[in-house]
Amino acid sequence: MTVQAAVPQADPRASYLAHRVEIDQAIARVLAGGRYILGPETQAFEQEFAAYVGVGHGIGVGSGTEALHLALTACGVGPGDEVISVSHTAVATVAAIELSGATPVLVDIDPATYTLDPQGVQAAITPRTTAIVPVHLYGHPADMASLLSIARPRGLRVVEDCAQSHGAMWAGKRTGAWGDAAAFSFYPTKNLGGLGDGGMVVTDDPGVAERARLLRQYGWRDRYVSAVPGWNSRLDELQAAILRVKLAHLDSDNGARQALAGRYAARLAGAGLGLPGSRGDAVHVYHLYVVRDPRREDLRAHLAGQGIGTGIHYPVPVHLQPAYRGRLGRVGSLPQSERAAAEVLSLPLFPELHADRVEAVAAAVLAWARRGAGR
Repeated sequence: MTVQAAVPQADPRASYLAHRVEIDQAIARVLAGGRYILGPETQAFEQEFAAYVGVGHGIGVGSGTEALHLALTACGVGPGDEVISVSHTAVATVAAIELSGATPVLVDIDPATYTLDPQGVQAAITPRTTAIVPVHLYGHPADMASLLSIARPRGLRVVEDCAQSHGAMWAGKRTGAWGDAAAFSFYPTKNLGGLGDGGMVVTDDPGVAERARLLRQYGWRDRYVSAVPGWNSRLDELQAAILRVKLAHLDSDNGARQALAGRYAARLAGAGLGLPGSRGDAVHVYHLYVVRDPRREDLRAHLAGQGIGTGIHYPVPVHLQPAYRGRLGRVGSLPQSERAAAEVLSLPLFPELHADRVEAVAAAVLAWARRGAGR
């Protein structure tokens, strides 16, 4: 996000202002109540969000990364195991797998959806594979039907990374309700974002839920007595209260994102860019509106000159980043991921973005496309 941009790529402050009265009331309620960690607001939000997703249990934690780490651990993933996921993702996905003690095995993406390629998963399975982590990237669900058809006969756990897919659906079922467990992030720019960090593990499995609740607070069943080794990863009451307010607006906010994405698609149809869209039985919630072109840097500079902010999600595949290069893959090993990283560009998109701003962004992109065609 370009802070000085007249049209920012994302604007979490706009979300606060849109719901300011309700959020301020919720904050005041918590401050007056005197309970600030794992209190009634967290409990209510856990129940409300789990019901929204369509599962029986929600466990509020400190961040989306911690949610994925705890979900994997609660599913029995640990040292000596291999977990299959993607390289074209936020590095948090891979960091969480390694926090569980497992080894990430990164495979390529379906270039149409930027999500985990089921054929790549089949080729990557070894006797050490215990879990698959599909990432529902940019708001588009992974092909859960195909992935489950691979995982279930082999007894593999499926833990969904839903950090960018709050409210998205595959075949009429929300992301987060397909696997053994799922992890959500409530980072401020997410479709459902707080005013700080936060995350949640959701699951329909009572055993996984119990283990996740133990792990998030030192393994306590009884206070100060650890039944199992655990960590400190708790969703605070202020964030839970804020998120309860914003959950009530999530579907309408996602509808606004979809309408703005439709406007972009109509205006940019002749620009020669790769445009996003829904595939199969998916309902896309457009966490990001991602276009692609080999001349990405030139387009980004052109838009910056017009006061339009953009983002790159993500500029370097995880397997080529300095912390992982050589041990999780090499240049050329995941060609679709590497090509996407060189071409993707996120245009401004958030529910409060005015339609005339989208028109201005589209006009700037079209001017750039015409300039390139005239060379």
